[in-house]
Amino acid sequence: MIRFIAKRLAAGFVLLLVVSLLIFVGCEMLPGDVAQIMLGQSASPENVAALRIELGLNQPAPLRYLGWLWGILHGDWGVSMTSRLPVATMLSERLSNTLMLAGLTTLVSVPLALLIGMVLAVHKGSRFDRIGTIAIVGLCATPEFLVATIGVLIFSIQLRWLPAISYVTPGADFLVLVKSMLLPLVTMTIIVTAQLARMTRAVIGNILTQPYIETARLKGARSGRIIMVHALRNAIGPLINIIAMNVAYLISGVVIVETIFAFPGLARLMADAVQARDLPLVQACAMIFSAAYIGLIMLADIVARLFDSRADKRTFT
Repeated sequence: MIRFIAKRLAAGFVLLLVVSLLIFVGCEMLPGDVAQIMLGQSASPENVAALRIELGLNQPAPLRYLGWLWGILHGDWGVSMTSRLPVATMLSERLSNTLMLAGLTTLVSVPLALLIGMVLAVHKGSRFDRIGTIAIVGLCATPEFLVATIGVLIFSIQLRWLPAISYVTPGADFLVLVKSMLLPLVTMTIIVTAQLARMTRAVIGNILTQPYIETARLKGARSGRIIMVHALRNAIGPLINIIAMNVAYLISGVVIVETIFAFPGLARLMADAVQARDLPLVQACAMIFSAAYIGLIMLADIVARLFDSRADKRTFT
């Protein structure tokens, strides 16, 4: 197991290096001159050239990449080209909001999706299963912006229960914070729950058709014990990978939701940085998203390995 974890960590580190190179190359391919954008179209060529030297854009790309990578390894994310603030300061302000939204969505959606998926799998083939499956597939096919827009139209414009803009400020009242985050939280919960429930139904439903489940039924085991002890234990491996991918999506893929509700999160910060051609901020956000995704997938692989009965057999043979 230690060797397996070491291999996964080494592979994750190499993959993160490759991703960092792709991020740097992708930022270099963005159209437009950063110095020209910052000074405006009316700036003189001399001023643009001086700003390029100040920002270090006159250096060769390989040197700038190595300097950027060396700074990341030492905790220095650079300075924002537009606000002239340390990137680490700007990230800390937004990352906590994104993690709070992702964490709350995970706490609500994962247990709810597992419950819905297991209930549908137990009643597989029934009218209840068909109706539930159609509803889940429909929600999976519904884009986030449509769910968010419907929520704003109903709860903000028609009923006026919740604010349309989720402006979260430090030290805000608890009730104000809850009302501000409720619409984005419900939007993300609907999408993630539908995806997780669909995959849970497929995984549990496939396991319930296995011979050892039929043997447990013939021995008189109760349905609850069959689901919780026999089926769910063997489903933990695939389900952990599915949950990890959805949590990674919550951290890095909520740009649309954060934009619609003006939620001050990391994804919206990255979208604004791309429009302003703020390369250090774009690169930092992309690296955080990539590291979170790779880290969660590695953690899922390790947990799945721990619950893999075939691995246990290989260990003792």
